[in-house]
Amino acid sequence: MNNQKERGSAVGAILGTAIVAIVGVVGGWIAHDMYARRAKAAGENARAPQKAAMGPQTVAIETVTEKPYNLPRTYVAHVEAMQEVELQPQVDGYIKQIFFKEGDLVKEGQLLYQLDDERYQAVVNQRKADLEAAEAEARRTERYWERMKSADARGITQLERDNAEAGAESARAAVLQAKANLVIAEYDCKKAKVVAPIAGQIGKSSAYVGDYVSPSKGALARIVQIDPIRVSFPLTDREYVAWRGAQAAGNPIDYRTRVQLPDGSIYAHEGAFDYDDNEMSRTTATILMRLKFANPDRLLVPNGYVTVYSDLARPPMYPTVSESAIVDLAGGNLGVYVIDEKTSTVSVRNVERLSVHDGLAPIAKGLAAGEKVVVSGTRKLYPGCKVRVVEATAKASGVDK
Repeated sequence: MNNQKERGSAVGAILGTAIVAIVGVVGGWIAHDMYARRAKAAGENARAPQKAAMGPQTVAIETVTEKPYNLPRTYVAHVEAMQEVELQPQVDGYIKQIFFKEGDLVKEGQLLYQLDDERYQAVVNQRKADLEAAEAEARRTERYWERMKSADARGITQLERDNAEAGAESARAAVLQAKANLVIAEYDCKKAKVVAPIAGQIGKSSAYVGDYVSPSKGALARIVQIDPIRVSFPLTDREYVAWRGAQAAGNPIDYRTRVQLPDGSIYAHEGAFDYDDNEMSRTTATILMRLKFANPDRLLVPNGYVTVYSDLARPPMYPTVSESAIVDLAGGNLGVYVIDEKTSTVSVRNVERLSVHDGLAPIAKGLAAGEKVVVSGTRKLYPGCKVRVVEATAKASGVDK
């Protein structure tokens, strides 16, 4: 009996101790929570007069305006001549005269080189004489054949008649041969004059007055057509399929193509589609697209490299603000501070932004044209904050927030 009472007393003591401990812990949690809530409330109450005491914040604003959204695609492009030709002499001889200066713009058909053509002219004269002799012989044999045809059959033999006919035919063939020889001689004499087969800019001459040239010695000079001129750039297979697909569906995309010159300036003339290549590159999965540009000032030089800008000829319009107006919000969202001009307060507006270009942010959702937004001084703002506004300048819109 005594042992059982002792055990009961021990168990009761242990349970009592545990209950006291649990009550202490719970009481501590409750006390800590109440303290935290009081501290938070006290902090907020303390900050409220601080915000009110700060007074209106000075901010720069701008008016939301609708602008075309036309983010260009850029391509590294190669300038090519529309036509190019090497002036190859077709006859041999000494250069007698040159009728251009290296680097000149030449016209199609313009005389460029004159070779010594005395021997070619002599051959022409000889071939003319040969033709006259052949024609005279043809007339003689033709008359003889006519007499043989009209003669009494009893006075001539068949062999004489056949010989007369053959002689007339042979003389006619000799005339044709003489005419062909004259054409060849005149062609050689004509080719002693080297003319420009295309219009363009002529480069350095490889031979000068007094030099002996021939077809086997190579080209005399090179002409490249520079106005108009062609610009080629690689288009990816996906872009090409999208472009062709839009055309096949009857909804061709109206692109505008411009060129940025090596000095960073935009070329004054827009390009026009020339043609696309007939094969896709195996290594890059791209196809060459070719544009044609007017080039009156020769700013585009064959074999040069430029940047092609391709964008929409009729782009859509979006409300647009300076990039500096966009602020980061909780949860990874973007927003802007919108001004209420009646109360001179600001509110935060969630927005959906398109890609920024040239420091401008097109807004797909959340703003309308005509509203006013803060572009600088947002760091100290909060919803409902009183502000003193000034119009943004180019410098103000870039001020640190």
